[in-house]
Amino acid sequence: MLFEIIVNTSRRSGAKTGLVGKWLLASMSVFSLPLQALEISGNVAAQAQWFPQQAAFAGQLDRNLTLSFEPKLRQQWNNGDDEVTLEIFGRADRKDDARNHADIRELKWLHVGAVDEWRIGIDSVFWGVTESRHLVDIINQTDRVEGLDGEDKLGQPMIHYTRIEDWGVLDLFVLSGFREPAYHSSKGRLRFALPVDDSQTQFESSDGDGHIDFALRYSQTFGDTDLGLSWFSGTNRDAAFSVGQDSNGQPVLIPFYSQIDQFSLDMQSIVEDWIWKLEMIARDSETESYIASTFGFEYTFYGILDSAIDLGTLMEYSWENREQNAGIFDNDLFTGLRFAFNDVQSSEILAGIFYDTRLYSRSFRLEASRRIGDSWKLSVETQIFSGVNAADPLNAFAADDYLQLELARYF
Repeated sequence: MLFEIIVNTSRRSGAKTGLVGKWLLASMSVFSLPLQALEISGNVAAQAQWFPQQAAFAGQLDRNLTLSFEPKLRQQWNNGDDEVTLEIFGRADRKDDARNHADIRELKWLHVGAVDEWRIGIDSVFWGVTESRHLVDIINQTDRVEGLDGEDKLGQPMIHYTRIEDWGVLDLFVLSGFREPAYHSSKGRLRFALPVDDSQTQFESSDGDGHIDFALRYSQTFGDTDLGLSWFSGTNRDAAFSVGQDSNGQPVLIPFYSQIDQFSLDMQSIVEDWIWKLEMIARDSETESYIASTFGFEYTFYGILDSAIDLGTLMEYSWENREQNAGIFDNDLFTGLRFAFNDVQSSEILAGIFYDTRLYSRSFRLEASRRIGDSWKLSVETQIFSGVNAADPLNAFAADDYLQLELARYF
């Protein structure tokens, strides 16, 4: 049954991932050793959102309450050298149909050898070191209806091979199919001025969302410096949009996904209480070629005022050389503070300001969390947009200041 889920899910998504299911079925069938205890974990959460400003577009909601469920099952055998993981995320939203969704974040087999590892199935992979922008992170598509920070990712069908040697770590990826994200409905906040009609999505590749992508990554630690070099070739995770009409003749945005080659560098160096960070990409496609970077530092004051609290100060600058179709982070400065209370409740606060040095737009963001007892966690998130320039891509969200509270029960 487990193997049928992998194959059928891949086919429903439109990706050519039958090979993934066959590999997993063939590999798993050779093991007959006793299974270790099944591990079950996850959380159930209630999330409340409030938008205090009048909506920019008719019909948009001003408050919302949703429920999410994220179970994770893990089964090991062969003395822990083999493992199957299943992680599912689902959200129930009665007001914004686009956020009423479910996704398989992980459904993979992991095999650990003496110097290599295999991961086959659906998985999530993160690349990068900077706080304000995840520039080099490209393997998984962002779950765009879950938030602005890009932290939530859709599961990606893949074959992932890792080789671990003294000279470094080499990761090879075959990504079998593209995960097209959902976009907010016309009722949703934090959406574009026009709704996105994903029924008219266009792809540069004749294979559509079934195009096979490839990626390669080398990483190594040199003293106090971590270095990563990566290459990706395949379907762009960032859509370009054109204005069209839906079936009712109403104006909509139509996504277009090009084919790209991207080379990237990420580096992090720890020097005493300083952490220096850099991410850089060079991206090439039929329509444009450009480079972009995010770089900066984090300096930590430990035990401020003779307490257990550590205070981290952050500053990062994002830049890209595109003159046309410039993104949100074309010339932006981020400054922030990170409080780690180091208490039994694992209390944390991260607050920061984004400032566009070209258009002078500003945005304030705060994230805070605290455990309650052994099984509960309260999280707070807020975003405030201030003086957003009409030419800034953020202008669509100018009226979407929000406060979000989430209470999760872990098991």
